[in-house]
Amino acid sequence: MKIHNKLLFAACVILSITRHVQSQNQQGFITLDCGLPSNESPYNDTKNNLTFISDANFIQGGKTGNIQKDLVIKFRKPYTVLRYFPDGSRNCYSLNVTQDTNYLIRAGFLYGNYDGLNNSPRFDLYLGPNIWENIDMGKSGDAVFEEIIHITRSNILEICLVKTGTSTPMISTIELRPLRYDLYPSQTGSLRNLFRYYFTNSGKFVRYPQDIHDRIWIPYLLPEWTPTNTTLNVTDPSEGYDPPQEVLRTGAMPTNVSDPMTITWDLNTATDQVYGYIYIADITQVPANETREFAIVVNDKVHFDPSSPTEV
Repeated sequence: MKIHNKLLFAACVILSITRHVQSQNQQGFITLDCGLPSNESPYNDTKNNLTFISDANFIQGGKTGNIQKDLVIKFRKPYTVLRYFPDGSRNCYSLNVTQDTNYLIRAGFLYGNYDGLNNSPRFDLYLGPNIWENIDMGKSGDAVFEEIIHITRSNILEICLVKTGTSTPMISTIELRPLRYDLYPSQTGSLRNLFRYYFTNSGKFVRYPQDIHDRIWIPYLLPEWTPTNTTLNVTDPSEGYDPPQEVLRTGAMPTNVSDPMTITWDLNTATDQVYGYIYIADITQVPANETREFAIVVNDKVHFDPSSPTEV
């Protein structure tokens, strides 16, 4: 069952939304190209300069595959090879991590018809003993990306692929980024990413090195919104969350200024808890005789009213 949720932004608000690790030199990053042969040297991804290494030393078992040749030119190098697991019902990566540390963990899957069967796999993804997500590449498309924020309880973290039917589990990339311990706190459990939007008509994804924590920001703009931007530096309103300037310098407002800005999403169950992170800055000049104020409404309940964004 899907539960419909609505986030309503009343009035003219310039903002970015994130859902849910340390420095520019990738300290503490773990970046695995799954299926990269063990005798190949680490390499820097040409898109974002992240350093990928082979996954061979982190997993026992599995075989390596290559996506179809006609697809190779469409995807970056980390997604042209993969590791698949025809044997055993449960295969686990074992990663050395720092205990009691907050990690952003991302797993990428690109089927690419590597086996020539045109049979998109279905399997379960586990974080240690706990289910992370049901991966259904036929339902989600040829490529699937899952992201979660999780506090480690030991110095070993296991990411497991579990066979649930007749298709073979596979994986393309695994990425871990250490975060500051008090970022993205939750009352219970880990935080699965729903979306991390920034409002723009550029069509450009933003991540490392613009975002020092390598969060991925997805461009988003509805037809009834008008984009806006600034070239000025925008003061970080987030108290340590470090949104990149490229995100803070863009925003949107309703084309009809009397309309609200509304974002909707679906949840699996009515008991799911949602944490929303909103970055707000006024990046357009307001006439001297006017005030920009707005309410933030979630499922018809006012959470912040009234609010005024900080001027650049």
